[in-house]
Amino acid sequence: MIQSVDTARPTRIDGDPAGALEAPTVDGLQAAFRANPGYRLAQNAVTRNNVDDIALNHRVVFAADHSFSTTLDDWGVTDQKQTGRCWMFAGLNLLRFSARRVLGVKEFEFSQNYVMFWDKLERANYFFEAIIESADRDVDDRSVAFLLDQPLSDGGQWNMFISLVKKHGLVPKALMPETNSSSNSRRMNGVLRAKLREGARELRQARARGGSLESLRAIKTGYLETVSRILNIHLGTPPERFVWQWRNSSGDFQRTEEITPAEFAARFVDLPLDEYVCLVHDPRPGNPYGRTYTVQYLGNVVGGGRVVYLNLEMPLIKSIARRALEDGEPVWFGCDVGKQMRRDLGLMDRDLYDLSAVYATTFDGMDKAARLEYGETQMTHAMLFTGVDVLDGETRRWRVENSWGADPGQKGFFTMNDSWFDEYMFEIAARRSYLPAELQTALELEPTVLPPWDPMGALARNAAEGQT
Repeated sequence: MIQSVDTARPTRIDGDPAGALEAPTVDGLQAAFRANPGYRLAQNAVTRNNVDDIALNHRVVFAADHSFSTTLDDWGVTDQKQTGRCWMFAGLNLLRFSARRVLGVKEFEFSQNYVMFWDKLERANYFFEAIIESADRDVDDRSVAFLLDQPLSDGGQWNMFISLVKKHGLVPKALMPETNSSSNSRRMNGVLRAKLREGARELRQARARGGSLESLRAIKTGYLETVSRILNIHLGTPPERFVWQWRNSSGDFQRTEEITPAEFAARFVDLPLDEYVCLVHDPRPGNPYGRTYTVQYLGNVVGGGRVVYLNLEMPLIKSIARRALEDGEPVWFGCDVGKQMRRDLGLMDRDLYDLSAVYATTFDGMDKAARLEYGETQMTHAMLFTGVDVLDGETRRWRVENSWGADPGQKGFFTMNDSWFDEYMFEIAARRSYLPAELQTALELEPTVLPPWDPMGALARNAAEGQT
């Protein structure tokens, strides 16, 4: 059967022909390049070298100073390997700061693999519940399409980390060490995503047939059994009870009675986790400061704490981060790590790469708000502040504990100059007591709900892997 075509409303799938790139224009573009010796010099350099090596601003590098007026760390860094577990590593690095003190030891690590196991299982359940909730919408509804695009990833947020710790506790790394898949999660994640999408289809079809909520959750439970089996195969089985023994820094032998992971976390983490709140800098005009926000479908533990942000101006975020460090406590933070950062030097500075000199164009046409709106920046990595340098009351730079192993930077630690903080920092976790009274009150207000694809949720889906 031949379908009629509506000639009154033509549909173009390849653009307006009047806007085509014609030969005279192409010839002019190429002639303009050939006529400029500076362009040709840049071509000669970049075709034989990495552009970052050509654009590296040596004035910034030579001026770099890696000393700090306040330094808290005297331990080795961790390594998230080929995964996006930065948020989890940064959180565990903060908690091990507390545990080292309670245990009386210099070096200690919680099992990142243990937390990863429970995050994957909880996140599968969270995904299926979101699919059940949205089952009456079309499959190409933007929110449904968003859920199906990435039903599971390695990324996460501070509140998601706390939800895991509060529900499942912690264990020492020795009791659930890394596996091939915990250190390189791509293949495991691919297998899990395939099952989650399959489960989503079955749930939606069952709902279309008029299935009850009870029957849908029975289907969900069957898929969770499969997910749990896959996780046990890839990551190992989490311990349920154990005895932990160690020698403290004085050489004294210590041993616990048989305890659960929840009991271990309660005994050896003395930080008031319920007191920590997420503070963000989101300068977009539609998101006023002094208000709270959340992102739809951003979470991992059903029934756990919501991911809630309090939006603050940058000077206040800086002052709170600095105060926490000077009070003797590291600070968890989220940032856009790939911008103006040099891995081998462990250096982060707004002017680290002079790309304008290489390409003969400017890159300052968008401020931070515009970069958020147009997808040029977002949170991609979480780390820990462990030091700050202050001169005459002014903050100059920040010491950063990364989770990319000991090779980058200064044995795994990075230096963030204050100019970088302004442009590419987005979030810190800090005690609510550091906030003025009126902002503590603002935390109790119902947050504005941002759509699932909002850049404020990017860390949970686009966390940078260790080889960034």
